[in-house]
Amino acid sequence: MKKIIGIVVLSISFLGFSQGNTHTQSGGKFEGLAMTPPMGWNSWNTFATNIDEKLVKETADIMVSSGMAAAGYNYIVLDDGWMTKERDANGDLVPDPVKFPNGMKAVIDYVHGKGLKFGLYNCAGTQTCAGYPGTRGYEYQDARFYAKLGIDFLKYDWCNTKGITAPEAYTTMSNALKTAGRPIVFSLCEWGDNQPWEWGKPVGNLWRISGDIYPCFDCEFKHPENWSSWGFMKIVEMRKDIRKYSGPDHWNDFDMMEVGNEMNDTEDKSHFAMWCMMASPLVAGNDFRKMSKETLAILTNKELIAVDQDKLGIQGFKYSAEDGLEVWVKPLSDGNWAVTFLNRSDVAKKINFDWKKHIIKDADFGYEADFNKTVFKLKDLWKNKEIGNTKKNFVSDLVAHDVITLRLIP
Repeated sequence: MKKIIGIVVLSISFLGFSQGNTHTQSGGKFEGLAMTPPMGWNSWNTFATNIDEKLVKETADIMVSSGMAAAGYNYIVLDDGWMTKERDANGDLVPDPVKFPNGMKAVIDYVHGKGLKFGLYNCAGTQTCAGYPGTRGYEYQDARFYAKLGIDFLKYDWCNTKGITAPEAYTTMSNALKTAGRPIVFSLCEWGDNQPWEWGKPVGNLWRISGDIYPCFDCEFKHPENWSSWGFMKIVEMRKDIRKYSGPDHWNDFDMMEVGNEMNDTEDKSHFAMWCMMASPLVAGNDFRKMSKETLAILTNKELIAVDQDKLGIQGFKYSAEDGLEVWVKPLSDGNWAVTFLNRSDVAKKINFDWKKHIIKDADFGYEADFNKTVFKLKDLWKNKEIGNTKKNFVSDLVAHDVITLRLIP
């Protein structure tokens, strides 16, 4: 979501209660709801607040008919703009009756009837980023409202939060959801400003690590309000040394995807590959009704999705970089590895990778691949075919901004 805030007052380590309060509140997130990175669709990247019942139903229909649901995409999340500008007389949030004339429950039931799950958005502050009612001061009331509606996912933003701390605000909402009793995936969206990877594991199932994404390879898009959106490679490398904090049920979230939005197919392919390598949630942000067959093929590449959804849940890392050619690696279950060759430059590159000259070591999780001791079969995950083994150099051409992703199988 868009970062429209004043100054944030931060007290980074405060997770407890005030002095003299001897009551210990049980809470924390619902455990086990996101043992692999969540997959689905979110409305913001393409539609902002221009959302309605028709869009949701058409998106749900296409998610099923296109094969995306079969590929693992199962959450439909409505972002900012689903409610009216004021709460009702009881203080409850009110779904916009113009956008949702049959009520939000009817929309949720429709999505559930398709075998899918449903999510909504709100904000820890007094207002959402687009100026709708925020949750500050209404955490337990809103949690009961969401539970009654039957939602499965809550994205919780960080706009208009002057005077509160992120650990406290997100812990309060997490406890409220737990108290309301319905298992709801809790997505922390405070842009990584308060290092949620250090305190978020007992609070949420995933946390954003950056400001908003922008549909470009490696740019910074500066907004007039003095904040920036980021190209996908900027986000990949924005935070250092946080991969050790990510894993099953507590994911580093690299933001919704821009696949199918303004970039070319080669860049979309690289974007998707890197999200899978980083074990990021895979949340599409394009208009399914206008989706090309190339975009659909990228988003439903089952071999790449298997890398993202691997049960080890380990985030990949950059192994090497030389003259614009980067090698990214990710340990997988059963002794497998994913290796992505990425052309970061604007000109074509030649790959000539001598496996025997490299020993890949994962310092955070203790995995190692020594190609002098173990021979691995190579499977090209974009071509879906085996292409030899690590006894011979891997040789290929790679155009600008493109990737080749291999699965190494011992």
